[in-house]
Amino acid sequence: MSVIRNNWTREEIEKIYNTPVLDLIYNAGTVHRQYHEASEVQVCTLLSVKTGGCPEDCAYCPQAARYHTDVKVHKLMEVGEVMEKAIEAKEAGSTRFCMGAAWREVRDNKDFDKVLDMVKGVSQMGMEVCCTLGMLSPEQAQKLKDAGLYAYNHNLDTSEEFYQDIITSRNYGDRLDTLENVRKAKISVCSGGIIGMGEKEEDRIGMLHTLATLPEHPESVPVNALVPVEGTPLEDQEKVSVWEMIRMIATARIIMPKAMVRLSAGRVRMSVEEQALCFMAGANSIFAGDKLLTTPNPAYVDDKQMFQILQLKPRPSHKENLVKQVVL
Repeated sequence: MSVIRNNWTREEIEKIYNTPVLDLIYNAGTVHRQYHEASEVQVCTLLSVKTGGCPEDCAYCPQAARYHTDVKVHKLMEVGEVMEKAIEAKEAGSTRFCMGAAWREVRDNKDFDKVLDMVKGVSQMGMEVCCTLGMLSPEQAQKLKDAGLYAYNHNLDTSEEFYQDIITSRNYGDRLDTLENVRKAKISVCSGGIIGMGEKEEDRIGMLHTLATLPEHPESVPVNALVPVEGTPLEDQEKVSVWEMIRMIATARIIMPKAMVRLSAGRVRMSVEEQALCFMAGANSIFAGDKLLTTPNPAYVDDKQMFQILQLKPRPSHKENLVKQVVL
């Protein structure tokens, strides 16, 4: 039986990450079955409620105002529009609905009040409601909690050492402060990162180490493969291999056993067989719908077909991760 630990060393994580890949998949799959139903995958929908025009300089992001990409700037959506999208997502099988706004940080204004109304509305539908809005103060986190927010996404993106190569408009401590504010408000933390941005393996291990040594492991850990976008500084980066994704997913599963490990951006470039290997390695959550904010994603009908082929079923909303007795 694996034990929940928050005192992992980088050396321990590096050893797991570099395990021969078939053994790594087996080990991660064994841990996965101790804490989760192997046939269940959480289906989430991510909607961009405010698109583009962001003042940040994240090198991977087409929504940064300073880059010349095809992303069109759209002001914050109306609450009614968002409710319609949430209903569509629920009818298509999603049990978590995440709303993203291209802001550097949340400001206490009418737009934030509107987001609070969106959170209330989606929460009342019985879905897990998540937001990703940039940096948050403790008071703003509490307001979101009071409105019914279930989870807040704020990715670390990469290791602290590599961070300034990707983003200079904020620092790593700002990221960690927001995660702390979210956790103290008793909102589930969703935090992961992106691989394929030019980082080294030690940066991937460093990011996993930071996540696994937080006071509490994130409830959700998205693992993203960079989708290069023309007009951004990372437009010429090579595609990440499925084996690199598997190493990240499997390592995350072993060191953070209770977390939902989310197979996120980059899935559109993966075959059903490659995604199946990721599920075997411990991934148990995906984003559904043809867009992940502004990047392509598999269509609902493709995911439905994949679920049928792999005999997977959507995980119910608000299900607790309970340790199960493993019979070997």
